[in-house]
Amino acid sequence: MNTSNSLRTEGRLLSLDAFRGLVMLLMASSGFAIGKTIANHPGALTRSDTNQAATASQQMWETLQYQFSHVAWTGCSLWDLIQPSFMFMVGVSLPFSFARRQGLGQSAPLRMLHVIWRSLVLIALGVFLGSQSATGTQFNFVNVLTQIGLGYTFLYVLVNRHFVLQLLAVAAILGGYWTFFYRYEISASERQSVTTYIEEEKGLPADEWQQFDGIAAHWNKHLNAAAHVDRDVLNRLPRTEPKWNGKQFWINSGGYQTLNFIPSLATMIFGLMAGQLLYSERTAKQKLSRLMLGGLLCFAVSMGLDTSIWPIHYEGWSLSPIVKRIWSPGWALFSTGWTLWILAAFYAVIDVWRWKFWAAPFIVVGMNSIAMYVMAQTIKPWIGRMLKTHLATLDQLCGWSQGCVYHLFSPEYLYADILKNVATVFVMFLVCLWLYSRRIFIRI
Repeated sequence: MNTSNSLRTEGRLLSLDAFRGLVMLLMASSGFAIGKTIANHPGALTRSDTNQAATASQQMWETLQYQFSHVAWTGCSLWDLIQPSFMFMVGVSLPFSFARRQGLGQSAPLRMLHVIWRSLVLIALGVFLGSQSATGTQFNFVNVLTQIGLGYTFLYVLVNRHFVLQLLAVAAILGGYWTFFYRYEISASERQSVTTYIEEEKGLPADEWQQFDGIAAHWNKHLNAAAHVDRDVLNRLPRTEPKWNGKQFWINSGGYQTLNFIPSLATMIFGLMAGQLLYSERTAKQKLSRLMLGGLLCFAVSMGLDTSIWPIHYEGWSLSPIVKRIWSPGWALFSTGWTLWILAAFYAVIDVWRWKFWAAPFIVVGMNSIAMYVMAQTIKPWIGRMLKTHLATLDQLCGWSQGCVYHLFSPEYLYADILKNVATVFVMFLVCLWLYSRRIFIRI
């Protein structure tokens, strides 16, 4: 890692920093504990003097819970867009990083060595952060850092290539990955072992692996091609799980798979294409129109492959289910539609219309996204404990019987979990603000 002691804003895409900062703040918020609040206080959030108000309140909280949680399998929520947004922005930033290093006179071999080093560091950091609660190294490769690291070198090869070549690479990746899933048929013995493990060891019902039938059944949870690869590869690495039926690893409880890095590479390539567009000499109007059109085409293709995502109920077909947890080709396209439109909105407001003042907190975090990510993964619980300790002292000094600790930590207070998450994220933001003020930017 290295730190930069000067802030370069010339030629910098501030809209990308703001977009990245918003995504990192959402990630660090842990969904603002909305789901936990609803679970701990069932019915309390919908109390009202009128049935109409109670219904509106219930709908509001149910909507918030949905948007700040991952969907069970198919579909998309705001929370599901965090990882694809982050990976998409890796691609967007690459042309700017490439041009900067090229401008500094760095040779092509040195640039490639840096890319390979960055890939290895991202993979190692992802494994390290994923092993915090384990008794040994957890060789899992499904978090966002390892996924970026596994695909980053391949992404770099396509920098400054022609748009058509990049589009063909996306088509080959997504088409090949779809074929890989479609042609895979799980053996009867493996199916029996997996389903028995889920039922007996995990105590989960059959709908844990029965989401689809027909063609779409190839994308069922735990029984798909990528899950089979993980059961083969991950059991060859040192693991800490107890053995069951001869193996230590059987399923990822969320359904996430190592091979997700292949279709998510397509997400990063889409970002690379968007980054090259924004770095080009085209007018702002041309850039915005292409971003919007690209998003529209992604929506059209993905929704044509899976009618279950349509806003109106229609019993049609599902040739490529839109599933984030296994990064199905349909999901890669559908999520890219959203990221293209969100980037277009940020670009229009911040870099074209120059309305920057509102985005300052997001830019501060976006320019130290690695620092925010690591803090959220490591010291966030410690920050919560320190807040409780020292706010308790403040309550005593001020003579508050229901002061800061009550409103942030008491199980009796309805919004305590939400306010605690806001407070801890604010502390992490202050760290990023301090780094920003000192012109320190942690990069890999």
